[in-house]
Amino acid sequence: MFKEYDVIVVGAGHAGGEAAAAAANMGSSVLLITMNMGTIAQMSCNPAMGGIAKGQIVREIDALGGYSGIVTDHTMIQFRMLNKSKGPAMWSPRAQSDRMRFSEKWRLMLEQTPNLDFWQDTVNGIITDKGRVAGVKTAMGQEIRSKSVILTNGTFLNGIIHIGTKNFGGGRMGDRSSTGLTENLRELGFDSDRLKTGTPVRVDGRTIDFSKLEEQKGDENPGRFSYTDTPVLQKQRSCYLAYTNLAVHDVLRTGFDFSPMYAGRIEGRGPRYCPSIEDKIDRFADKIRHQLFVEPEGWDTVEYYINGFSSSLPDYIQYKALQLVPGFENAKIFRPGYAIEYDYFPPHQLHYTLETRAVENLYFAGQINGTTGYEEAAAQGLMAGINAHLKINNLDPFILKRSEAYIGVLIDDLITKSIDEPYRMFTSRAEYRILLRQDNADLRLTPLSYKIGLAGIDRYKRVLEKQESIQSAIALLSTVSVSPDQVNGALERAGTAAINQKVKLDTLVLRPQIHLNDLIETLPFLKEFFDKFGAIGEEVIEETEILVKYQGYIEKEQEIAQRLSKFENMPLKADFDYQSLSSLSFEAREKLSKIRPETIGQASRISGVSPADISVLVIFLSK
Repeated sequence: MFKEYDVIVVGAGHAGGEAAAAAANMGSSVLLITMNMGTIAQMSCNPAMGGIAKGQIVREIDALGGYSGIVTDHTMIQFRMLNKSKGPAMWSPRAQSDRMRFSEKWRLMLEQTPNLDFWQDTVNGIITDKGRVAGVKTAMGQEIRSKSVILTNGTFLNGIIHIGTKNFGGGRMGDRSSTGLTENLRELGFDSDRLKTGTPVRVDGRTIDFSKLEEQKGDENPGRFSYTDTPVLQKQRSCYLAYTNLAVHDVLRTGFDFSPMYAGRIEGRGPRYCPSIEDKIDRFADKIRHQLFVEPEGWDTVEYYINGFSSSLPDYIQYKALQLVPGFENAKIFRPGYAIEYDYFPPHQLHYTLETRAVENLYFAGQINGTTGYEEAAAQGLMAGINAHLKINNLDPFILKRSEAYIGVLIDDLITKSIDEPYRMFTSRAEYRILLRQDNADLRLTPLSYKIGLAGIDRYKRVLEKQESIQSAIALLSTVSVSPDQVNGALERAGTAAINQKVKLDTLVLRPQIHLNDLIETLPFLKEFFDKFGAIGEEVIEETEILVKYQGYIEKEQEIAQRLSKFENMPLKADFDYQSLSSLSFEAREKLSKIRPETIGQASRISGVSPADISVLVIFLSK
């Protein structure tokens, strides 16, 4: 029934969707295999996209030509720009999504993508030929051939769901786990391990007393994720804040003896930054309450997601404790929280293209690499899809540097740092976060994507137009002066000192109390200037103001990045004999021999490799 495909993508979650779309849009023939066509890009956990650092990743995916930002804009029910009180390097867009419409929109977009076929089945083996992938084997007995394979299995590999003393196989509640593939990969020489994640109780919103909760509305002027012409959100649904108390904690403690985590029935380690509610009250016993985010699941459904109440305690304990939270006295639940334990493959076994070292043309993306979160998975899927297409067409790989994208930071961290808990992106992980802002993702990445054939000509032209508009705006602000009578009224309203002589416009923008929009509203000629940019006008205003206000910081970070790049890209051969360099520490020899970094820069970020070890390598290579 099947032709030989260029790329087979296994799994249709966020990683699989982006991988399939990227490879197909670049011209590869793609087969997307999923266990359930009805759950494509399912939001298995919280119904939201973006957040701290994650929002930057979604904007980068969109700038490269991925689908996540577009789907989010079409299905969001609330938008907030987080960290607006801080500098623009920390601003992070976040959207609540309609869970059902999100999955539906993803499927519709994939079905409208040329070169992309679908097959509902379970992959339980990889076909190889002389160290190279040649296709997949499925549970229905199919052997489907391909030039490359991308595995995006999420939490389904030997997944086990835990609720108190109960446990059963499953990739998520309601879906069976995938068996056989881990064992097949181990036979091919891969190392695997176990991780754990969890999800909270879902509640019937008709039984919540919202008058006892704190309302969290969306932004007055909601933004978007995509740089394309996606809809602007016209109405929004609110989220709410609730709080636990000591009575809640006491009830939860009665279930500790039945907890699979404390009883040792869970082998895998969970995410430290997103602990279960029982872990919170155990680790932070001095806290009298913990904050809960009450999030609607969609426009029309009454289902609510209780963010912060993740648990694997017995269902009756969860229910009893929840009803002691103010506002939830009469709550009814749709399903309890649960923990899920699954196989992953430590990502030191990958190249920076996400191709595996053990089997050529086989790629891993998403939670199979030890990450958590839709955004991190989608980013990996996009990069795997791009590189699978490039590799089979004998083209240069596409690898993003740490100074170019959060996606570059993500992949570099996965490969050079030990992953012993689910990995999540934070702004603190990026040393060049002033350069990697959410507002400039298109300027950074769309030209690169256009060059490899993913981003279309319309996207590229829009970026060029935006870049030229910003440059002309900065030139205007740096050359045009205004008099006191033109701007002192606006300065007074903004709470900043008046001027007593003519000054350049950019010196006024430098003031922290002044925004460029304040001057545009005051100066008719300035309004006329920015109005001519049309649809991209707001983006030009935002980018111009940031570049003027933070010019010194941006230039300093660019200088540091360029200086460090001197050794960053110094290559290391794949067969380099680190054991022969006795000047290296024992730990460095072991780590370098295991991870096999491709450059000095990558080697410098490996845990256990000291600056002295890097100096030894640089001196040796220089000789």
